[in-house]
Amino acid sequence: MTQITITEERITADEYIGFLKRTDLGSQYPQERFRDRIEKLVKNASISLIARNSDGLIIGVLFGLSDFAYWLFITDLGVDRAYEKQGIGTRLIKTAHQLAGGEKDIAVYLVANENAIPFYEKLGMEQSTDVMQYNKTDWTGFTVE
Repeated sequence: MTQITITEERITADEYIGFLKRTDLGSQYPQERFRDRIEKLVKNASISLIARNSDGLIIGVLFGLSDFAYWLFITDLGVDRAYEKQGIGTRLIKTAHQLAGGEKDIAVYLVANENAIPFYEKLGMEQSTDVMQYNKTDWTGFTVE
């Protein structure tokens, strides 16, 4: 089995875009100003966790926003298609939750892709009815290739 390490680190927009091509995560982004927005994302996420295999290849990413007192909003969680179902996503979430302050203090929120709901439910997450939304963004779906 391949050695997988998870570290807190910043990656470049190019590294993240390369990773997105090997995941289904890229379909969550709009085409409008894609590159500029990805550059902001990798620079500004308050939690940036990267999973790498023994060759240094990025095989998992978690970006999150936290106040480190009450909540963690996971903005991005993806695993390379070739490494799915190996517990990497679970390890990323648990690591982020601990970094933010732990489950006794930190509530975790995210927007789940419909296909990922069973994964999150396995972790004990429940669908919420108490989240409000204001979204007027330009949004044209596309596939990162």
